[in-house]
Amino acid sequence: MALFSMDLDSLKDLFVDELRDLYDAENQITEALPKLIEKAQYPQLKSALQEHLEVTRGQIRRLESIFKRLEEKPTGESCKGMKGLIKEGDDMSTRDGVPSVIDAAIISAVQRVEHYEMAGYGTVRSYAELLGEKEFANLLQQTLEEEKEADKTLTGLAKTINVHARAA
Repeated sequence: MALFSMDLDSLKDLFVDELRDLYDAENQITEALPKLIEKAQYPQLKSALQEHLEVTRGQIRRLESIFKRLEEKPTGESCKGMKGLIKEGDDMSTRDGVPSVIDAAIISAVQRVEHYEMAGYGTVRSYAELLGEKEFANLLQQTLEEEKEADKTLTGLAKTINVHARAA
């Protein structure tokens, strides 16, 4: 539930609202990733998740800079979609089982998060462009590219881990 209710009377209102949603999502991710890193067994998966945690912290700073320039507070939205994705991933990763299968489940959960983020960042980047905020659009595109790169890395890892999981 939002901490406050904001009317959506303009594309800018929607832009700010969606940015707040992404800001909350990124903060939820920074809380969730350490648990997945701890549970992961495959060293390259641990490393990729740790690297993405650092990238996510940079994405939060990027969002904060946009909010500062908009003279808006970054807080106020609770990203319910991310909350659900993280809960599903947490439920899956905390089960007992064969390590390669658990790692495959972690990849699946994190890729769902990445796809959710890609949809969100693509949308707000488009809004920024329509609003004539080219610099914001460029910052958001940078984040979108980072999310795509994380997804690509996870896909590559899955090719190995899923084979091990199948053999389990």
